[in-house]
This record gives sequence, C-alpha cells and structure tokens, in this order.
Amino acid sequence: MYDQERITGVVSENAVLVRVILPGQHFEDDPLEELEGLARTAGTTVVAGLTQRRDKPDVTAFIGKGKLEDLKLLVEMHDADVVIFDNDLSPAQTRNIEKAIEVKVIDRTELILDIFATHAQTYESRLAVELAQLEYSLPRLKRMWTHLSRLNMGVGMRGPGEKQLEVDRRLVEKRIHDLRTELDRVERRKERQVAARSDHMTVSLVGYTNAGKSTLMNALTTADVLAEDKLFATLDTRTRRWQLPHWGPVLLSDTVGFIRDLPHRLIASFKATLEEARQADLLLHVADVSSPAVFDQISAVYDVLHEIGIEEKDTLLVLNKVDALDSTARLEGVLHRYPNAIAVSAVAREGLEKFAWAVSDTLSRSFRDVDIETGVENGKLMAFVAAHSDVLSKRFTDTKVTIHCRIPQKYLGRISESEATIRPHESNGHGANGTVDGESTSAVEGVA
Repeated sequence: MYDQERITGVVSENAVLVRVILPGQHFEDDPLEELEGLARTAGTTVVAGLTQRRDKPDVTAFIGKGKLEDLKLLVEMHDADVVIFDNDLSPAQTRNIEKAIEVKVIDRTELILDIFATHAQTYESRLAVELAQLEYSLPRLKRMWTHLSRLNMGVGMRGPGEKQLEVDRRLVEKRIHDLRTELDRVERRKERQVAARSDHMTVSLVGYTNAGKSTLMNALTTADVLAEDKLFATLDTRTRRWQLPHWGPVLLSDTVGFIRDLPHRLIASFKATLEEARQADLLLHVADVSSPAVFDQISAVYDVLHEIGIEEKDTLLVLNKVDALDSTARLEGVLHRYPNAIAVSAVAREGLEKFAWAVSDTLSRSFRDVDIETGVENGKLMAFVAAHSDVLSKRFTDTKVTIHCRIPQKYLGRISESEATIRPHESNGHGANGTVDGESTSAVEGVA
C-alpha cells in the first residue's frame, strides 16, 4: 500500500520541528519534547526546532511571515528534508508552507498516522490505520496524488476526459466505503468475542503512550508482550490471565496508548481495538509519574476516555516509574491531587503487592453480599450462582434453598424475581466464612 511506501521513505530524513503555542497552552518543559519523541519513533533525525506564540494561527501558513522566513533559513542551514508541525494544518496551509520553504511538510496527525501504520500488526488495527489515513488524505489529494498512483487502479477505470485527480478521489472514496464496511464486521465480531468472556472479571490497562502499560502487564502476568521505551510501541490489544492474589483469576488487557490531541479519526477507527476497555469491569489508568507533564497526560487520557464514552467506568490510577524519580517531591505532588492513586515501578517490581490488593478491593465494590432463595428443584439457577459468584453457604429446607454468596452486580441483575427471592445478607456474627454442604469456604478465594 502507498502508506507503507511513504513510511519507509521517512527513515533517513532530517527533520525540523515547529510548534505554534496558542493561548491556554502551557508546558512544564520543552514544548517540542513530545513531538521530538514522535519524530524519532517515525525514524527521522531531528536537526532543529522552532516555536512561536500566537493569539491565533495565521490563516495562510499557520506561523507568521517572519517565522516562515526563519523556518526557511533553518531548513537550508541543516539541509532538512521534512518539516513537522506539532499542530494540525489545513491542506491549503500545508501547500503554502511547502511552496515557501520548498521541502515536504507534515502535521501532527499525519505523523501519528505514519507511526501507527508501521506498528499495526493485527488485521483489525491495519484496517483502522488505513481507514484513518485515507480519510486524512482525501482532502489533500492534490498534493498526494503521486502516492495514490502507486495503487495501479486507475487504468481502465477512467471516464472520458476525466482527470487523474478525480479518478484517485473516486478510488479513495470507494476504498473508504469498503474499509468502513469491513471494520463494522470486525467490530461486531470483536464485541461478540469480548462479550463471550463475561464469565470472567476483566481489567483493562489504559494510559498515555509510553507510560509503561506493557511493562506492567509483563510484571503481572507471563504475557511477554513487546515493551519498548518508544511512543506507540503497542497498538494491538493483548489479553492474558492474571492470577490476582486474594481474589482469583481475572483477564488483563493491554491497549493502545493515548496521546494529547489524538486524531479523532483514529479514535473512531480503533473502536474495535478499544472494545476491551469499553467492556472492562475495571480500568487501570497507568501514568508516568516521572514525566514533567504527568498532570497534562492524565488529563489527556481522561479526555480520550470521555470521547469514547467510557469515562464513567471504575478507574484506578496507577503511578508508574517511581524508580525514575530523583526525589519524592513529584510523587507527593501527584498523590496530593490524586490521593487514591497507587505508586509502583513495573521495571523494579516495586509496590505490586499493594497494587494487587487495591485492584482486589476495587473489584469487590461491584459485588453484592446477598441471600438468594429459590426452590430446591431449580438446579439451573443454582448452577448459575455457583459459576458466577463466591458461594459462602447454603441452607436447605424441604422445598427451598437459601444461598449466601458474593456476586457481581451484573450477574445479580440476570436473576428474575419470578425464580428467586434476593435479600441483602444479614451477618450472624460468624464473619465472612460459611459452610457449603458442611465444608468450610473462604470469601477471598475469588469467583469460581
């Protein structure tokens, strides 16, 4: 595909970075630091940077006329091949800047899309990236038609007198339609796959890119997933069994990292990949506490969670990379704002036991301690309760059985009033333990 050919052409290029800082935007450190990380991840060599503060972007070239001259001098001085903006440019602005400085110009969205294209491994993520790239490219075909000609689909499909640009636009629109249709099918299949795991409690790792989610997953399970000190090292969801101490097995999923100003078309395209987080019982929001921009990164993740409609889920904030802190001042500052957060180091395996206890406690909030009374002949309901709850005791009479159990709220809602009577359990002073047919059972063994 043409997008992959564009990616491979970036590897040896020298890049000049540019950011326009608008009102309300502030940075704890270098405003180009994150863009530099993205550029290096894309394979470019960063040779210079330029920033400008403006009340609003210039309509013609985003930056002012004087800065545009400075940018041209930087490009010539460092023999740059590409200029990368940390802002989103309109097609006209991109063309105007390229005309003025005579090298290729890409914006933040195109850079992120290129990175996603190189890292996507699964069928669904590759579909999502291609769709996002084509939707981005459609209004920019005038500049990019030479890339699209590599599709070799124009011959024989051209109407009389039709221009190459019109052919390309028609081909891209058809491909976008086909990709959306295929992604809808993949999303429905993914929803069925995730829903089929409803017998298990599910926990999903979310967070800013490079916060250490994959490293944390490796520390908690035997997942052995790729963990690199690189932005967007993980794009494909992986799910592994986590034997949670004091609880039992849960399913733990690693997801694509979020980032400030994540392109909307990417969020929409990656709906299938984010399905694990959407249906999880608990979100573990992993943040890099060693980053100077940790507060902004936490806020950016919450913004994306809001955009995909899962901000209301139970979420536990995990402050990772405490081993990278020079002092405890920053950690104390973050904990002051987020007092319920848990500090860990996935690399040094510090704080993981306390973290596991916190996850167990958080999961327990979604459970109800109840007595379920039903007829002794209702074997189907008794089997359902045994499969989906922690049964603490059973009491039998001639016609009835009363089951004392800890059961997730989502399963309790599946029991109809016509087949059972459900009451909050009243403690008899014997603590959490009870008996099941005369045998002792513990409340901390986890859901069967």
